[in-house]
Amino acid sequence: MMAYLWILFTIVASGGQTLRNALQRDLIAEVGTVGATHVRFLYGLPFGCLFLLIISTVSGTALPVPTGGFWLWTLGGALAQILATGLMLQAMKSKSFLVTIAYTKTEPVQVAIFGILFLSEVPSPMLAGAIVVATAGVMIMSWPKASADGAARDWTPAILGTVSGGLFGLAAVCFKGGIQSLGLPNFLVAASATLAAGLGLQTLILTGYLIATDRAALIKLFRAWRPSVLAGFLGAFASQCWFAAFALEPVAHVRTLGLVEILFSLAVSHRLMSQITSPREGFGIALLVVGVLVVLNA
Repeated sequence: MMAYLWILFTIVASGGQTLRNALQRDLIAEVGTVGATHVRFLYGLPFGCLFLLIISTVSGTALPVPTGGFWLWTLGGALAQILATGLMLQAMKSKSFLVTIAYTKTEPVQVAIFGILFLSEVPSPMLAGAIVVATAGVMIMSWPKASADGAARDWTPAILGTVSGGLFGLAAVCFKGGIQSLGLPNFLVAASATLAAGLGLQTLILTGYLIATDRAALIKLFRAWRPSVLAGFLGAFASQCWFAAFALEPVAHVRTLGLVEILFSLAVSHRLMSQITSPREGFGIALLVVGVLVVLNA
């Protein structure tokens, strides 16, 4: 059962993350890109701390004493995730929800490289093939379309989304490094402690930034607490599941299976935003499904 638990965590995390992304996207007009980015951290922190307290109490495991190495790993992940989220939301301002998420899902290739460099996690040939197939699907479905008037393609969302995906991959690798550095026998406590610490650092960083540069956005963020609380909970819950999966399985495995988020995003685009998927995007999604199935069989 434990061998397959990471699959459940990853699928649940992907679903929760899709809903959180949709809520954050809707907040951009009200609180700005930085404010919408801060939602997942400011309103997610209380839930992250609550998860840690509950899991530690139920399991009877004492809270860990973080080392300097833990804080370095977690700070690196926190900064990378802040930048990644901001770039993703900025891309969503000029591109559809589904296609923006697709750009960020070039992440598995990048996270595999980071995993090799920093964690010595070398993917098997079968998994490497799955990453290539899935990434090909992403590129096919997200390739910018030529405009009707013959104007040049707008590559800005592609660049923002791809860089965002790389930063998300780097964040995942750093957070796994933090989880491993704790050396705890209980993987859920290690994952929860890393999540709470990461959210704490991110909240301090972005709150300080907004106080210094845009206090009005911070005030608007507090006023928009009703939708923000739900986005914060979904973000913390999704991250809890991601971190638990990272603790059990190589990051490249988790992030490649996480491409099922594209399917969830497709459902959100159709039902909530009335965005239509083209045949080319549908073919790309089919390749993503093939890649995910290979990962499950690998």
